[in-house]
Order: sequence, then structure tokens, then C-alpha cells
Amino acid sequence: MSSRFAIVVFPGTWSDVDWHHAITGVLGAEADYVFHKQTDLSGFDAVVLPGGFSYGDYLRPGAIAHLSPVMRSVIDFAASGGPVIGSCNGFQVLCESGLLPGALMRNQSLQFRCQPQHLLVERSAAPFTSMTKAGQVISIPVSHGDGNYYADPEILESMEANGQIAFRYCDATGAVTEAANPNGSLHNIAGVTNEAGNVLGLMPHPERVVEPELGGTDGLLFLRSMLDALHEHAV
Repeated sequence: MSSRFAIVVFPGTWSDVDWHHAITGVLGAEADYVFHKQTDLSGFDAVVLPGGFSYGDYLRPGAIAHLSPVMRSVIDFAASGGPVIGSCNGFQVLCESGLLPGALMRNQSLQFRCQPQHLLVERSAAPFTSMTKAGQVISIPVSHGDGNYYADPEILESMEANGQIAFRYCDATGAVTEAANPNGSLHNIAGVTNEAGNVLGLMPHPERVVEPELGGTDGLLFLRSMLDALHEHAV
């Protein structure tokens, strides 16, 4: 049975079509758009919150989107153990909704950054990174103005101890340096999970690197990891 992904669409979302192509056209799975006023996630195996500027990023990124009717269903879906991935604006929405700790603030440079980016994989684990190895360097582009990850010191300490840091910004050699950090994120954090490990938020855009013609295929590591985890769960 084919796995079915829900791609959540808010007013201002613009990476939804890219995700749909990556999932259906490249991965070969099923995907449907779920709009912000819908609440039925039954029949879906995974949820994607794409990037964009939900509700124009008024107030702050994700602040309005997390109040949309669909997010109550996403929260319930995650509580039941379903995998949820949020990229860029999706990461911001996940933090605003409380599904992930911390917050995303304005880039330290006060500039919008759109560039290729090396990431250091911190851990290899289902459902998002089982196709990678801890310590592996991958390349996933970033495109954001508010990607500066912040959490209180005690929360960061707990996240580090729990293995909730999924990725850090690094250079091509895997060195985690200030120069390799595109936005000023604490601890060079590029992506985090919840304590259960079934919710992932990351600022980079894996859906943009799923075909060689687009400059790389490292984004498929996420999608194939998720598909593998869904197939194992279905057995």
C-alpha cells in the first residue's frame, strides 16, 4: 500500500508544489494538499509543513498560521506518533504551535540568506534521518530571513542531552564554525526534533535538492528515510 503525505497549505505558502513534486514525481508516493481550514487528516501517514510566508509573516513568522484550524489536527496527529516535518516557515509554525521547543528570530545579519548550505548530521534515526550517518555532511539550500534559532539555556542543555539537535550548520569539512552559520543560530542549530523524535523542524529546504538537475539529491535522504519508516510501520 502506498504511503500518503498531507502537504499543509496556508495563505502565503509557496513550497507546497515543490514538496508535492518531490513526493509524487520523484519519491513515487502519494500526496494531497490540505488547506488551512481543513481538519481531517485521517488516511494520511505523514504531514509536511512547507516553507513560504504564511499569512504574510505578519506579527512574526508562523504566529498566525499556528492558530489555523488544521494545526489542532496536526498536533493530534503528532501526539499519536505520526511523523511531521516542517521546513523553513513550517519549522517556524511548529515552534509557534509548541510542537517544537525554541523560536526562530531575525537573521543576525538582518539579511535574507538564500544559498547552498552544508549541514552536519547529528544522529541517524527513523523516521527522518535513517538514510544518513551521524557525522555525515550533506548539502541542503537555505532561503530565509528569520532562521536564527533560539532557546533558553536550560532548554538547549536538555535538547542536547536528549539528542534533539538533528542538524548543525557546518563547512564542507564538517567543522561547525561561526563562519558556516548563515543566521546566527545558537549552537549552529539548523534543525531539531521533539523529545519523541517524530516531529522535525529545519530551516533548509530538502525539497529543492531531489534531482541532479536541481544541483543535488541530498533532500531525498529525508524523503526516503520517511518512506522507509512508514513502510516498516505498515508491516
